[in-house]
Formats: sequence, structure tokens, C-alpha cells
Amino acid sequence: MNKLKSPDKPFEISKRSVWEAWEKVQANKGVPGVDGQTIAEFESDLKNNLFKIWNRMSSGSYFPPPVRAVEIEKAHGGTRILGVPSVADRIAQTVVAQMLEAKVEPVFHPDFCGYRPKRSALDAVTACRQRCWKADWVIDLDIRKFFDCVPWDLVIKAVEANTDVPWVVLYVKRWLKAPLRLPDGSLQIRDRGTPQGSVISPVLANLFLHCAFDVWLAREFPGVTFERYVDDAVIHCVSETQAQHVLAALQRRMCEVGLELHPDKTRIVYCKDSNRHGSYERTEFTFLGFTFRARQVRLKTGKMFTGFNPAVSNDALNKISRRVRSWRLHLHTEVSEADLARLINPFVRGWMQYYGAFYRSALYPLLGRINSYLMRWIRKKYKRLRGRKKAQEAWNGTVTQRSRFFAHWAWVPTVPVVW
Repeated sequence: MNKLKSPDKPFEISKRSVWEAWEKVQANKGVPGVDGQTIAEFESDLKNNLFKIWNRMSSGSYFPPPVRAVEIEKAHGGTRILGVPSVADRIAQTVVAQMLEAKVEPVFHPDFCGYRPKRSALDAVTACRQRCWKADWVIDLDIRKFFDCVPWDLVIKAVEANTDVPWVVLYVKRWLKAPLRLPDGSLQIRDRGTPQGSVISPVLANLFLHCAFDVWLAREFPGVTFERYVDDAVIHCVSETQAQHVLAALQRRMCEVGLELHPDKTRIVYCKDSNRHGSYERTEFTFLGFTFRARQVRLKTGKMFTGFNPAVSNDALNKISRRVRSWRLHLHTEVSEADLARLINPFVRGWMQYYGAFYRSALYPLLGRINSYLMRWIRKKYKRLRGRKKAQEAWNGTVTQRSRFFAHWAWVPTVPVVW
């Protein structure tokens, strides 16, 4: 299993690396690609399927199939195309991604947090909050259609600058050129970009932006701090003049590397709070699902003040609300309380852990709405609890006896008055 190279194979790719890639793909689950093969179907002949991947990759004869294009809705309307590789191709991409990540991880900038070991989106939000307290201004960046427009030649140049493993470069080139199979069955041939949704795309995006953004900004403006999560970034400045200067330079830099800042979504923002005065056009921004703006904060002493803090954004709340409504909990009277808990707790717990990390009270109305659905479920399922008073008594007793039965009861155990 650990043997690196067969005598007749030009590339040193271990079977162990293919197996580890399979374990990651299996854990992440995911839908089929263009061949329609599910993870379960791939696993039914696992030994032979993994051998084929290893054999072709180590001999240089692996060519990726087209990537299945899937349309998803954007938060502000419209659709975004995600690329879904086949199960086998996801495994092959993971083999290369793991090799490339091991090479580049030591050189990445400490303020880049996307898809890195021991770093998360919440780490980026935490750093952003702390820096907003120290610096008065931020540049909220939006790169227009980054994954669709990133130029291949510069991506390959960044890969070649960071690894001397020939098969890594070879397969990166092949994946960049893999066509998209659109929902109508036609093939879209591309000459730039790397599809969102594929395993290798975040690695290539991060490596490209490491060279095009992180290293450049640290070199040109060493006193300026930033946080970046793939193509989502915030830059902190001490004055509006500095922010304007950095933004102008960054616009030129993006043109140099074949990209463009979105003119309507890239903006300079003033981090207004109790200690910052004046009237400015923009005093809030959204980063990684959190909206940063002036918010009331109570100190341990009981004193209130206005701080510049993050809380779950309206877009994120709307997305979560759509998911909650889609459950239609009050109609599923054929299932038990335990069934409902098993259905919703993993989702709710995830929302609480992420969006509740900062200013968690912004989540309370949503969690209360879930309780309203559950109360409607109780009154529909049990005839003896149709009355509001009896239903509320039963609810109170259940919450007292099993306060963590539903994950969100730890924060919001009550039902809103109107239900």
C-alpha cells in the first residue's frame, strides 16, 4: 500500500494517498457527477475503482471527464454555476490537492483562513472584529466573478512556482481545461476560470490569491492588515485617505492579474461606534455571513455602549428561514418528537455554533419561529392539546424535563406570543 512507484510508472504516486483521498471524499458525501455514479456505487467495487485511479494517475494517462454544471440560487437573486466532478475525479483531485497543500501551507500568509488546517471562517471573523476596533476604516472587497475569470496561465505559473512535482502541474492543467456539461446536455468549453464545487478549485484559488493579493499587499502596504477567506477579503486602514490610496492600487493590481473589483460591491466603510463620530455614507459591511455595524453592547457592569460588532446577516437569516419553512414541521404529525429532533438538530446546532458565535441574540427570533412550528405540530398531533392553555402547559413541562431535547432550547425555550 505504501509503495511509491512501480518500475513501469513515470510518476511517484502512492496507493496510500489514493486511499486517503477516498476517505475524504466518502466523508464529504456529495452528489454524482456526469457519469451518474454515486458514492455507494463506487464503493461496491472499491478495490478495482481505486486501483484504476492510481494506475492511470501514476502512468500519466488520467484524463478528467467533464464537470457536471449545477445551478444554485444567489442570495441577491440570479443563479451561480457550481461544477460537480464525478466521484472518481473528486478522488483524483483530492490526491493532487493534498500534495499541493502540503507544499504551500508553510508559505501562506497568516491572515488567510480559507480551507486551511486549524483555521476557520470564524477565525477570520474574530480577527476582523478585533481589527475593526483598532482601525477606523475598512475596504470591503468583491472580486467580480473570480472563479469564472481567473486566468489559467497565472494559475499554472503560481503552481509551478510552489512545487516541482511534475504530475501535480500536469493534472492541474488538465482539470483547468475540463469542460462543463450544462443542464441541457451541451458542453461548455472554457478558456479561463476554475469551477466552484470541485476539490482542486479552492486550492488553486488560494494559491493564486496568495501570489496576486496576499504577498503583493504585504509588500506594497506592510502596515495594512487584512483577512481573506478564498476570494472574500477585508482590508483595514487607519484613515479614509489611506483606504482610498490602497483601493486605487488594488484596482490596478487586479487588472494586472486579469481580474476586476466589482464597482458596486467594493466599498470603503467607516467603522462607526460610540467613540467615532461624524456622518459617513457607508457604516456597515458583510463578511462571511456576518454584518458588521454599530450595535448596542452591555458591559458586565451594566453600562451600555455602542460597539462595532458582527451578527448574522439578513441574507443568512433569510436563507436559514427558507430552509426552516421547507421542513413544514407542523404538517408531519405522523412522526414522533424524537424524529423531529433528529431531523432538525444537526442543522440548528450548526447555525448556533457558527452564527451564534457573535451577538447570538440576533438568532433568537428565528429560533423562536422554530418553536412556533413545533407548537403547531403539538396541537395538530394531540387532540387533547388543541387548546392553547393545555398546549402551553405541556410545552412548559417538556422543556423543564428535557431542556436540551431540541438543540435551540438551550437558548430559546419559549414560544412567541402569537402562534
